[in-house]
Amino acid sequence: MCELFGVNTPGKIQLNHLLDVFFSHGDKHPHGWGMAFFENGTVQMEKQAITATKSARLREYRNQRIMSDRMIAHIRLATKGNMEYENCHPFIRKDEMGRTWTLAHNGTIFEGEMMDSYFYVQDGQTDSERILYLLADRMNDKYRETGYPLDASERFRLVDDLICEIADGNKLNLLLFDGEYLYVHTNCRNSLYLSKRYGGYVFSTVPLDKQVWKPLPLNTLLAFQNGKLMQTGTDHGYEYVEDPEKMRLLFLDYSTL
Repeated sequence: MCELFGVNTPGKIQLNHLLDVFFSHGDKHPHGWGMAFFENGTVQMEKQAITATKSARLREYRNQRIMSDRMIAHIRLATKGNMEYENCHPFIRKDEMGRTWTLAHNGTIFEGEMMDSYFYVQDGQTDSERILYLLADRMNDKYRETGYPLDASERFRLVDDLICEIADGNKLNLLLFDGEYLYVHTNCRNSLYLSKRYGGYVFSTVPLDKQVWKPLPLNTLLAFQNGKLMQTGTDHGYEYVEDPEKMRLLFLDYSTL
């Protein structure tokens, strides 16, 4: 449905070759592209509702030397939401503690009644953006309950709890950054890989070169910081297996938009 790319390394690495290969898949995922770079507590976002291989803006950006130690990229094949800027990933939302969350999602939420109310307040129409709204609200609820900002372990537990809650029946391949941790999750077999590079990791929906890529552990949230695995979540056991009929109905619905 979409493809994800992410980086978490202890120092900046050059990404041009990997991003060139990643964005070359845009013809098969033609409904938008996006990148988010994280540095000094800020998020630099670039995205467009245009096929990546046809974007002059992206081509100009890639002609420069791209260096980063923390970033997320996405190319979109829409199942919900029009081909508009507001529906392109990554999405950003700030919680009441002032922490900025950035999310890119490869998948679809088939069972997600708890997120339905956000349809009326979100900027776009995607189920992916609604995941981020729900997550921010969970952080805000805990912050109001405790009265103090949540530390990394508390945030990880809340993210892990939420993923365990919504993974059943849904494809939930995620890259999520909170300014400190890069959270990575897949519940669809062989649809998100990692490759160890320069003392850290690169993540991709499909291997992008001839170096060693390994499938990410299934059904388990992982959190990385400075190229190291910091936290491992609950094995929730909700592996997603694609239902061709559900997907046919989704694409049929999208084709009428």
